[in-house]
Amino acid sequence: MGASQRPTIKTVAARAGVGRTTVSRVINGSPLVSDRARAAVEAAIAELNYVPNSVARGLVTSRTNTIALVIPEVESRLDSEPYFSAVIRGVSTGLVDTKTQLQLVLVRDKGELDQLTESVAERRVDGVLLVSVHRDDPIPGLLEEFGLPTVLAGRRSPSEPLSHVRSDNLGGAEEAVRHLLGRGRRKVATITGPLDMEVGRSRLQGWRNALREACREPEEVLVARADFTEKSGQWAMRELLRRVPDLDAVLVASDVMAAGALVELRAQGRRVPEDVAVVGFDDSIIARHTTPSLTSVRQPVEEIGSTIARILIQEISDPKTPRRHVVLPTTLVVRDSS
Repeated sequence: MGASQRPTIKTVAARAGVGRTTVSRVINGSPLVSDRARAAVEAAIAELNYVPNSVARGLVTSRTNTIALVIPEVESRLDSEPYFSAVIRGVSTGLVDTKTQLQLVLVRDKGELDQLTESVAERRVDGVLLVSVHRDDPIPGLLEEFGLPTVLAGRRSPSEPLSHVRSDNLGGAEEAVRHLLGRGRRKVATITGPLDMEVGRSRLQGWRNALREACREPEEVLVARADFTEKSGQWAMRELLRRVPDLDAVLVASDVMAAGALVELRAQGRRVPEDVAVVGFDDSIIARHTTPSLTSVRQPVEEIGSTIARILIQEISDPKTPRRHVVLPTTLVVRDSS
């Protein structure tokens, strides 16, 4: 087998008839492998002359001084959402006084998930930062199983065991709705983010909480689900206006979607804020360049990035470091749209 065809964990797993996780466990001396599976893996390693990267470097525990920033999203979202570039800037700031290299990893399909699995199993990175966390995403469980230090921007659920840093999404949404009610708005709708993400569920719950606090019923007819893209914000706004023609305010769970909502309101001849007040979430650069300028809930995205980086470096340096769950405050920035 030539250098360009060096065997990988994938080829060892195929030869042994087991999964890549099992191969990694054998390589790393885990007791969580049956004798039969261990023997099959060891035979495949011998037949293929497989040498794990970590062994080739010396010790399994050797450091690479590299961490991966993993984003399980397509490039179009990275290009269109200022959130991701702000996180990356923050992570870079958090690493500035270290000798750690940052590797950006996009996981858009199964092939790229397999590549990440191999990279993690062979310890080509010392730890992982995971951004844009979905409820059923296999990546956090995979990283935990391999015992690799991992810190999330966001969380899968309120019971998230891994270290994570997030904004106060619930409180930010509550403050936004109180602002709209305080301006005399009577029918406050919401456009949500993806509800398989805790950030989407929390902002929706904040909308509900604030309406109930004001003795208003958070009716489902006032909720339109979207996916954080501008097009979905436009579509959701159209759907809300069809269902509730007399709505007079909307909380949109991201600035990108709010930009789409403003396009639809303009297309339907609704004046903002005279007819419909709009509040976004993020306070990204988009909020200052819409017409009218967008009232938005500011979340400290760069601080999220720098904080997850610092926590990860601590966990790599000392594996006994207790896991941390950090919530950063949000603030409402009022502009012309409300």
